[in-house]
Amino acid sequence: MKRRTHGLMSFRVVMGVLAGSLAAGSADAQAPLKIWRHGVIEPKSDAGFVILPTEERFTAPQGIRVEVTPIQSDQVGLKGLLGGDLDSYEGAPGSGIVAAAHGADVKILGCAWPQLVHGIFVRSDVKDLKDLKGRNFGISSPGSMPDFVIRAALKDAGLTPQDINPASLGGDTERFKALSAGVVDGAVISTEYLPIAPASIKLLAAARDLMPQFLRGCAMTTQATLTKRRDDAVRFMAAEISGLRFAVANKADEVAATQRITHARADDPRAAFLFDEATKHHDVDAEMPLPIDKLAWLQDLLVRTGTLKLPTDVSKIVDPSIRADALKRLAGQ
Repeated sequence: MKRRTHGLMSFRVVMGVLAGSLAAGSADAQAPLKIWRHGVIEPKSDAGFVILPTEERFTAPQGIRVEVTPIQSDQVGLKGLLGGDLDSYEGAPGSGIVAAAHGADVKILGCAWPQLVHGIFVRSDVKDLKDLKGRNFGISSPGSMPDFVIRAALKDAGLTPQDINPASLGGDTERFKALSAGVVDGAVISTEYLPIAPASIKLLAAARDLMPQFLRGCAMTTQATLTKRRDDAVRFMAAEISGLRFAVANKADEVAATQRITHARADDPRAAFLFDEATKHHDVDAEMPLPIDKLAWLQDLLVRTGTLKLPTDVSKIVDPSIRADALKRLAGQ
């Protein structure tokens, strides 16, 4: 199958890649498994939460096989989705809302990450947000979640996005390295880096405290996909929820999977630290709710920060029936 060049770095997480596969006893498992192509932000210290649900023991009972494509940013995932390279992707819903407001075919199915695990990290000499004025600040890319976070934080501090010099630096690892090296004076980075941050860096503010309504990550697809493959979408959501339920309830398994996926050393503290953070603060929700109020708040934020000119009807870019049917399917199993 040919791939469009959207910057997708394709690999496949197929049956048996991760350890612990269980035999599926349902009738669905006896039929050929349907392939579902899913994009996720490049795995990091919460990778177990993201990748475990794509493991065979959760997907095969639903009659599907999930092929995972790591993506560098939400924009890359959105392009892959709209271009037909992906059946779904998990990312910050802000880019999906903006795209839908401009007529793109985007449907939000459920949100596994109702809060942010990120924070605004700065060099030790930065006293507060106002002290960032005129300085270089690391984001992923324009319109990405880190961009939204710093825009909103600046507005609350009485500043504008023009008061800083944004630098597009890719993923959390790249932003952390740039901040550590002094290339930028601040950046939005996952709090997983707190246990290994040098003394020259400090956490200025946790994003969940600044913006508790900000949704970190949702599963998104298109109406075109739902029209053609609605049943497969339900099966995919059922696998996601069952896998997340397992991950949230089993720290050792989630941490081990994360370290395996990210090739982290056994003494790397980040996976265990982020598991505790995410579960303690309810940053991750295994039931993958569809909080319309948070989506509406996010849209208002996009309008307030100038990312979106006019609001749209967020109820038209969600499909709660897929999650509802997935929960019914799991109850029946």
